[in-house]
Amino acid sequence: MTTTTALVLAGLGLAIIAGLAAYAYTLRQEVRRRQAFREEEERRARDNCLENLELVASALLQEQVDVTEGAWRCKVLLEILDPRLLERESFRPFGEVYERTRHLHTHAARKALTPKERFKEDRERLSVEEELREAVLGAAGAVLEFRRNWPGSLH
Repeated sequence: MTTTTALVLAGLGLAIIAGLAAYAYTLRQEVRRRQAFREEEERRARDNCLENLELVASALLQEQVDVTEGAWRCKVLLEILDPRLLERESFRPFGEVYERTRHLHTHAARKALTPKERFKEDRERLSVEEELREAVLGAAGAVLEFRRNWPGSLH
């Protein structure tokens, strides 16, 4: 192989390496952009979840929503934020209401019940609500306190 051929091949090799390096750099920038986008989406979802949690807890305290419905919604929102939150003593009433009422029919299944069956389920739900009302309202207050202390909270 002549010197000229070797230099041409070396130059071609360097050009290929430079092209691949530029492509790798472009791919890395795209990964960073997508990661930043994903993190922003997760932050917005978390903030939305916190806002909804605050609204439901406030509605519970103002008696604008049934104890059962409010407890279920708070439980779901807390699970979305972090399932370990339901292990906190202050939030346990939400889980307790859920466990004691989850077998009750809702929506179309409830409409399919006979009036007698609906009345029986309503009595059961109201009994649970009466028993756990103060605990759930206390948990709603704890949610509002939790929300005020959330890192990055505007409250």
